[in-house]
This record gives sequence, structure tokens and C-alpha cells, in this order.
Amino acid sequence: MKLNEIRDNKGARKPLMRVGRGVGSGKGRTGGRGLKGQKARTGVAINGFEGGQMPVYRRAPKRGFNNIFRLTFAEINLDKIQKAIDAKVLSADQEINAISLMEAGLIKQVRDGVKLLGKGELSAKATIRVAGATKSAIATVEKAGGKVIVEPKKKTVLTKGEKTSKKEKTVKTKKTVKAKA
Repeated sequence: MKLNEIRDNKGARKPLMRVGRGVGSGKGRTGGRGLKGQKARTGVAINGFEGGQMPVYRRAPKRGFNNIFRLTFAEINLDKIQKAIDAKVLSADQEINAISLMEAGLIKQVRDGVKLLGKGELSAKATIRVAGATKSAIATVEKAGGKVIVEPKKKTVLTKGEKTSKKEKTVKTKKTVKAKA
């Protein structure tokens, strides 16, 4: 058997039925859509409509909420950092931070910071600066002779009356009232 002799089994691929091509084709006239009505027309998608019955997405109770202040971290395990150090993609002599991890291709985006997880072993003495770390990760790094610097990155949440930047200055306007004579 050669590459040019490879074929599908007979009957494995059935040609598509051409709809609306005459009564003799078996799928002519209404094209298998029944008679008139909304569903017989083109461009109609009635997602979630259950014929007037209360749909499942309205029967199910609402639960929970979306926390708009939630922080999302790029997570990385110790074994990935060790593999990168062994492959000389990362240097244990220099401080390992979010930017160096991104340049090494270990994380795709920083988001709200990097969280260090304790899966795997670390044998290299390294200084790692992250936004969060598990207790087991910190213990493993310190056991290897390195250290973990945790600097939590907080989302900036402005409350009423706060300035958005230091450069912004408030300008007070003076109103002069002229007395009528």
C-alpha cells in the first residue's frame, strides 16, 4: 500500500443532501423545514426558547456574584523554574521576577502578579520576587538556600474624593458676587 492508494472505506463519506432543488430530489419545496412560520425562515435561532415553558436558565436559582476586585495571578510551580534554570533559560544568580519569567516563556502574561506554587523540588539557590507564594513553596526555596520576596500587588481602587495621580491638581474657582446698587 502506498500513500496515493489510501482511501476511505466505501460508504464512510456520504454526500450532503442538497436542499430545495426540486420536488424529485426528496428535499425540495420546503426543504425539510415544514410549512410556514418563524422556523421556516432563514436567520432564526431561538436559543433557550422552550415553547413558552419557563426556560431552564430562568428555572435555575441565581447564585453567587462576580467580585470585581478579584485578583488573578499567573501561577508557576517550582519544578518549572528548576527546569528553566537547568536549561540555562533562567539564571539563578540574578533575581527571578515576573518579567524574567515572561521572557523565559514560563508564563504568558503577568496579570495581577505571579504566584509561586510548591509543586516539585528546587535545588538552585535563587532569589524569587513574586506577588504571592504558598507556604510549601517558600519552605522549599529557603531549604535550597534561596529566598522568596513577596510583594502583593493590589488593584488600585479609587474611592470618592481621591486623586487618580500625583500630577493632577485641583483648580479652585473663585466666584465674585457683585452687589446691586
